[in-house]
Amino acid sequence: MRALVLACAALLLGATTAAADPVPPRHAIVVCQTASFYGNYNHSVGPVEFKRTLTYGNKIGHTPGAHPVYNGWAASMDFGPNDWGYLRIECIGGYDSW
Repeated sequence: MRALVLACAALLLGATTAAADPVPPRHAIVVCQTASFYGNYNHSVGPVEFKRTLTYGNKIGHTPGAHPVYNGWAASMDFGPNDWGYLRIECIGGYDSW
């Protein structure tokens, strides 16, 4: 019985330590003239908690395939104040340009 408990504990420990590491955002810029930047995304209403307007050339980060995109709203890092939020995916471009 003790061997079974130890085996189960080892499996659980392995499952918790195998969690995916956070993926750092890939450097990009805002490619729209202006882009609204929201603090969160609510699946029933869309983006919420407006933070600020980003402009063309602002340094941001997003990693395609690793950071979520909900209905065209992409989780992104604004490197100005170093905070996360959501902006339109079509306003992200210039990957690896800085």
